[in-house]
Amino acid sequence: MATLFIADLHLSNEEPAITAGFLRLLQGEARSADALYILGDLFEAWIGDDDPNPLHATVAAAIKALVDSGVPCYFIHGNRDFLVGLRYARQSGMTLLPAEKVLTLYGKRMLIMHGDTLCTDDVGYQRFRARVQQRWLQMLFLALPLFVRQRIAAKMRAGSKASNQTKSETIMDVNSQAVIDAMTQHHVQHLIHGHTHRPAIHDLEIGNQPARRYVLGAWHHEGSMVKVSEHGIELLFFPY
Repeated sequence: MATLFIADLHLSNEEPAITAGFLRLLQGEARSADALYILGDLFEAWIGDDDPNPLHATVAAAIKALVDSGVPCYFIHGNRDFLVGLRYARQSGMTLLPAEKVLTLYGKRMLIMHGDTLCTDDVGYQRFRARVQQRWLQMLFLALPLFVRQRIAAKMRAGSKASNQTKSETIMDVNSQAVIDAMTQHHVQHLIHGHTHRPAIHDLEIGNQPARRYVLGAWHHEGSMVKVSEHGIELLFFPY
């Protein structure tokens, strides 16, 4: 048995192959897992649980089928889908988790998160994140008509894409000290996250003890997961 972690699928109507690959995972390997954790950016964008996009209903039904089969599914918000709410969580059977969560699995203590809060060198993004995470602003946005939210989201995505093209690769990656601080704060030797789209396993030293950071890949060209079992922690890639 094993516990699976995925992130950064960025599901959208424009990428049906990725959706199909995710559905195959839910109907295949995930059925024999102890649990599935989705560490953010499951969707390319999310403007509210009331969005009638058929893709959302399809994904919710597939996750609910997994949960009903006896495999719990947990979700941490990403920077693209931070507005996923309780309504969609109930529809899909997912359990919403806080931005940072400590787990003890098969004798290993680990911290899981989306990963964007570790990119502290990207000051502009962190300022933006602080604004949009304000509950009153989220409630105001969700109260707007759906077509207005769609226009705002499209404008924000275009602005984000243009901004990222001018940023250095270093700025958009995690800050090493932020990683150490997070792991030290939570007293863990293992960290699993996504967001940066730079899949790798990084060896670290935390408190004079060996530690590791596992970075999930985005599903742009192939699937990516971290599998945790009694045999260890693996970063795996597979065609979707």
